[in-house]
Amino acid sequence: MIIYKTFSFDSAHYLPRVPEGHKCGGMHGHTYTLKVFISGDPEAHSGWVIDYTALKKGISPLIEMLDHKILNDVPGLENPTSEQLSIWFWDKIKPVFPGLVRIELNETPSSGVIYEG
Repeated sequence: MIIYKTFSFDSAHYLPRVPEGHKCGGMHGHTYTLKVFISGDPEAHSGWVIDYTALKKGISPLIEMLDHKILNDVPGLENPTSEQLSIWFWDKIKPVFPGLVRIELNETPSSGVIYEG
C-alpha cells in the first residue's frame, strides 16, 4: 500500500547554468507542490501505514527551510532545478522515512518531476 501527503511552499530562485538570455536565468518564484509517497503494510492495531501527523512533523522542517527563501542560498541547491530539488528532498526524507518510494514535485500546475530514488 502507498500513502501520500501533499505540501506546498513558495520560493524564489534562478538557474545559473541556463544559456545566456534564458528567462529562468533571472530571479523568479514558484508556488511548489511536493507530494511524498510512503509504502508499507498497514499496522495491525492502528490500520495505518504511517500516521499522517508523523509524516507532517517529519517533512515540515524541510518545507520551513525553503518557504519564502531563495533556493540558491540553501546548501546543496546552488543550481535549484526541480530535478535537483527533488533529489535534495529525497536525500533528506529517506533516512527519516525508509518507506519513501516516490516524490512528486511541481513548480507550476503543469510542470514537475517524479523521482523514485
